[in-house]
Amino acid sequence: MSSRLPVVVFGAYGHTGRFVVDELARRGIPSVLAGRDAAKLRIMSEARSGGESRVALVDEPASVDKALSGCRAVINCAGPFIDTAAPIVEAAIRAHIPYFDVAAEQKAVFDLFERFARPAEKAGIVVLPALGFYGGLADLVTTVTMGEWTNTDEVVIAVGLDGWHPTLGTRRTGCRNQGPRFVFTEGKLVSRDPEADTDWAYPAPLGSQPVVRLGLSETIIIPRHLRTSEIRFLLNLAPLRDIEDPSTPPPVAVDERGRSSQVFLVDVVVQKGSEKRRTIVRGRDIYAVTAPIVVEAVERVTHNLTTKVGVLAAGQAFDARDFLNQFRSCYPGLEIFEP
Repeated sequence: MSSRLPVVVFGAYGHTGRFVVDELARRGIPSVLAGRDAAKLRIMSEARSGGESRVALVDEPASVDKALSGCRAVINCAGPFIDTAAPIVEAAIRAHIPYFDVAAEQKAVFDLFERFARPAEKAGIVVLPALGFYGGLADLVTTVTMGEWTNTDEVVIAVGLDGWHPTLGTRRTGCRNQGPRFVFTEGKLVSRDPEADTDWAYPAPLGSQPVVRLGLSETIIIPRHLRTSEIRFLLNLAPLRDIEDPSTPPPVAVDERGRSSQVFLVDVVVQKGSEKRRTIVRGRDIYAVTAPIVVEAVERVTHNLTTKVGVLAAGQAFDARDFLNQFRSCYPGLEIFEP
């Protein structure tokens, strides 16, 4: 696959999409800006010295096919993904190019595994959903933490945020994503509403915090390739209160990369019998950190650094430790440590 071909970014003018386009440019990868709003595409293209843009609507397959024409891969940043993922994957299969997205929505990710595993394998392409802060990051960290273990009794993923100023896209997705939520318990997915869990002792700067157990895309992708009986995905209450408050403003950039001041922690603990292993990731801005994750995946797939095809999890497709080491070098201020 020619490295001179561009990568098309759907939802390029959205908050996360802009980070993705900038990360592609930082690595010298040409991009095509795509989305349904011609005016927003034009403004963004002009701001980036005339980069190519293509209007495409997911309910008009011909326009999606045209947007993908002559590109080496497609990154979908256009949520809600329960509406956009399937039509764009179908177009990627027709075009025989890999598909990537940054979905946190369980249903969208589950549907891609269920609907497109065989079609993607038959087409010989990679489909990699949930390559963002929620989903791919925890999957990669869990894979590294398990190491040589082939199975584990429990995986705990404790995400801690010092606050959450949601984007308009996050709010829209929350309103649209009203289906059942799933947790992974006793070796299977079970529908369950969020529930209070034991307070979690986060590392600095958060410390001990009340948390809830809920389900995001990690619960879907990790059991696809790692054997465990239980996955507890925990989130502290402070960011949930921010999300629930309609007056909470969107994120504000405070540095040259456009990142906000938000601090995040991803604390992963795996247990097998009496033995525990732990890995911690600490950094800034959950939206901005998504960009180097998904772009690193694109680089690896389009340079044939994975031999697998079909619908895959990040930890299944790549050498997780090597991926995280490279990703860390692309994101200033990110810390990954194993206490």
